[in-house]
Amino acid sequence: MQSAVVFADAALRRVLEVIDGRRSAAHMYPLLAAGLAESVLPVRAGAAARSGPATLQRVRVQPTGSAEPATAVEAFGTYRRGRRTHALACRIEQVAANGPGMAWQIVALHIG
Repeated sequence: MQSAVVFADAALRRVLEVIDGRRSAAHMYPLLAAGLAESVLPVRAGAAARSGPATLQRVRVQPTGSAEPATAVEAFGTYRRGRRTHALACRIEQVAANGPGMAWQIVALHIG
C-alpha cells in the first residue's frame, strides 16, 4: 500500500505541473490510462488565466475492496492555486508493467 501512496503523490503532482505548463504532456502519459491524458489537456489550455501555480497540499489513499495486498486504491486530496483550495480525486489500479511485474496507473481522475 505504501507504493500506492508514493505513486499517488508523485502522479498527482505531475498532472498539476502539466496543467500549469511547467512540464510537457509527455510526462503524464505513462501515469494515466489510455485516453485519460487527452481529457486533461483541455484543462491545460485555460491555465494561463489562473492565478499562480497549483501546489498539491494533501493526499490520502484508501484501498478499494478487500484484496490483500491492495490492487486498486482511491486517492483524494487538496491543492492550492493562489488563495483558493481545490479538491481532486482519482482511482489507481495495478496494471502489467512494460517490463516484469506490476505498476500503478491512474484510471479515473477528477480535478475540481
